[in-house]
Amino acid sequence: MNGPTVRELHVMEDLDAVNHLYADIWGTEPGSSSPISAEVMRALSHSGNYVAGAYEDDRLVGASVAFFGEPAGTSLHSHITGAVMGRGVGLALKTHQRRWALARRLRRITWTYDPLIRRNAYFNLVKLGARPQEYLTSFYGAMDDAVNSGDESDRVLAAWDLTAPAPPGTIEPPPGAAHGLRNHHGRPETGATDAGTVLIDLPDDIEALRRTDPGAARAWRLAVRHTLGGLLAEGARVVGFHERRRYVVQRTTPRS
Repeated sequence: MNGPTVRELHVMEDLDAVNHLYADIWGTEPGSSSPISAEVMRALSHSGNYVAGAYEDDRLVGASVAFFGEPAGTSLHSHITGAVMGRGVGLALKTHQRRWALARRLRRITWTYDPLIRRNAYFNLVKLGARPQEYLTSFYGAMDDAVNSGDESDRVLAAWDLTAPAPPGTIEPPPGAAHGLRNHHGRPETGATDAGTVLIDLPDDIEALRRTDPGAARAWRLAVRHTLGGLLAEGARVVGFHERRRYVVQRTTPRS
C-alpha cells in the first residue's frame, strides 16, 4: 500500500479544508476557534513559508504549517501538524518538511509538543530523533478544545538537527538510574533526581485522564513540570525514551 501524497498548499479552497481538518482533530468549531485560520495559512504560504497537506485518494488526511525561525537562515519552526492517527501520515508530513527545509539550506526544525502525551514523545524522540531543548510552562495559556480539556498548555520545545545522524531513540537506562517520577497505579509518584541518569514516567493516556479524572491529570501536569522542567532548566539533556513510556534524562554532572 502506498503512503499518503504530500504537497504544498496555496489556494484558499485547500486551506479552508485544512482549517476544517484541524477543527475536527482538536474538537473545535471551524473558523476563529480553529488552531489556525485559512487566512493566516494563506499569508504564510504566499510569503514563502511552509504549508502542506497529506492526501490519501485525494482526501485530506493531514496538514502541517511552519515558518522561518531563529537563527535566521538556519531554522524552521513547525507551528502545527495534525493528522489522522495510525496510517503513517505524520511521518510522511515530517519527511516532506525535512526535504523542504534541506532544499532551502536550513539545518534544524523546531516545534512544541505536550510532554505528557506518550505517543507524541515516542514519535518525536524515537521515530524522528528530535530532542527536547526547553520546558515552556503554560505556553499558550489554558486551552479548552477537546484534546486539552482546559489543561494548562505546558510544552516542550523540541529541536530536530537535520544535519546530524539520527540519535538512538530507544535507550536502556544504565544501572543506578534514579526514578525521578514513577507511574504508580495511574498516579505520579516523585522520587530522587540526583543521579547521573533520571527516568520520568508518563501517564498511560493523559487525554482520557483529563476527561475522567481532572485531579489526577492536574497532578501529572505539575509533577512533570517540576521534574522534567526542573532538570532541563538545570542543563540536563533528554537522551531517549524508554519502553514507550518514560523519558531518559542525563545530567552533565550528577549532584553530589
